[in-house]
Amino acid sequence: MPQDVSPGPLYRAIKKYVVDNIDSGEWVPGCRIPSESEIVKIVGASRMTVNRALRELSSEGRLTRVQGVGTFVAHPPAQVTLLSIRSIDDEIAERGGVHSCRIVTKEQRQAPVAVARALEISTYAPVFHVVLLHSCDGLPVQIEDRFVNPVTAPDLLDQDFTTTTPSKYLLGLLPVTEVEHNIEARLPEESEGQMLDISLAKPVLEFRRRTWSGSRVVTSVSLVSAGSETYLGGRFKV
Repeated sequence: MPQDVSPGPLYRAIKKYVVDNIDSGEWVPGCRIPSESEIVKIVGASRMTVNRALRELSSEGRLTRVQGVGTFVAHPPAQVTLLSIRSIDDEIAERGGVHSCRIVTKEQRQAPVAVARALEISTYAPVFHVVLLHSCDGLPVQIEDRFVNPVTAPDLLDQDFTTTTPSKYLLGLLPVTEVEHNIEARLPEESEGQMLDISLAKPVLEFRRRTWSGSRVVTSVSLVSAGSETYLGGRFKV
């Protein structure tokens, strides 16, 4: 057993070995740690004991495990700011990660009743609809499901959302005069679990936001992230 692994229950010693490597900066966020087989050889423990230690560290948010790929040091949880609007690529960059985006849907469609109500437009009026899967260092972290009033941003669908984000584009286009936030913790839908690569028993945090510019609602967006990958924050004066 290496010197870094302390005495005591072996799975706890393995957890300490992993955490010490993370906290010391030896293993940085996003890097792949040694495989279970490699850790078995390093610490002289059984595969079952190592697996337990890594599963617990994953549940605690210190590691991210991707089936068939490996185990990675988790990035610090993404912060959802309650009183400001920020682009997810900037948030990921501040955490030391590399943002990437997969475009799932990018279309003009008729607004269903709920969307029309949210955007304060007529039912079945044309709307822009964008669904994006944001990733940090290749690992999925957030589903963005956004509807936009075309009157406010007629060129939205011409934007390349693999190189910019809807938030960044819209913030640069129009002044924000009013924002409405709603937050819900819930279990993921099957499609959400598949996109975020999480168990359907693992909670997600849905952050819903409407944004106005003047008298018009510009956008209504749902941002869904794994609950363990997100924390809320904000500072304001009253």
